[in-house]
Amino acid sequence: MRRHHDGMDLEVTLRPPRRRLLLKESRALVDLATLPLGFVGPRRSAGTDRPVLVLPGFGAGELAMRPLRRYLQRHGVNAEDWGLGTNRAGLDIPHTLADLSPGWSPRPLARYRREGGVAFLVDRMVKRVRQRAEESGDAVALVGWSLGGTIAREVARDLPDAVSRVITLGSPFIGGPKYTAAGRSLRERGLDVDWIEQQVRLREQRPVTVPITAVVSPTDAVVDYAAAFDHFSERVEHVELDVAHLGMGVNRKVWKIVLERLV
Repeated sequence: MRRHHDGMDLEVTLRPPRRRLLLKESRALVDLATLPLGFVGPRRSAGTDRPVLVLPGFGAGELAMRPLRRYLQRHGVNAEDWGLGTNRAGLDIPHTLADLSPGWSPRPLARYRREGGVAFLVDRMVKRVRQRAEESGDAVALVGWSLGGTIAREVARDLPDAVSRVITLGSPFIGGPKYTAAGRSLRERGLDVDWIEQQVRLREQRPVTVPITAVVSPTDAVVDYAAAFDHFSERVEHVELDVAHLGMGVNRKVWKIVLERLV
């Protein structure tokens, strides 16, 4: 596929991240060790009570996103947990064809279970975001790490009037899980990652219209760098930071970007 960067048309290859990058994920330990430094210094005032829902990545839950939420709350941002527990990509949720999000092609139930339940999680988040928007009387901002960002983006596609903006941290925009480190294992578990890639492409025919900030890392060992660029949404900003994928939720540089986009 081709990607535009700084006015140039570049040929890029989509593939799962190279295994040699895994060593760089150890930087997340440094981010964790220096995490307290993010709570030192003057506080900023967000000047808004708009709800901000923080969505975890695959396999993570409320605890993993707590440092980011606490940081945002310290600066006056009304940051909240996403409210759906641990993000297991919907693989643990019983569902039926009636639960599919608009735009996702229906499949035989047994086949759909093998493909995972991300669409089901999108539906659940659509309901939660709609409820929070009605309760607050304001549009909701969504911050998602990895798969959480993918879900946030799909919610914004379905609820453009209830979502003010989306911030994604190392989220795959192309191919679903196919060009991630989990792609092979998910395929072995029975998920049709090629079909999922086709469904992602079909949904892009209805672009996301709310502002998106996508934080990407050229040394991400979980999500392919090229697959993390959003070529389809109407208003998207890419911020490149050389950080570990596993550290994005606790990295102070990432926190600063998130805060600046929310206040």
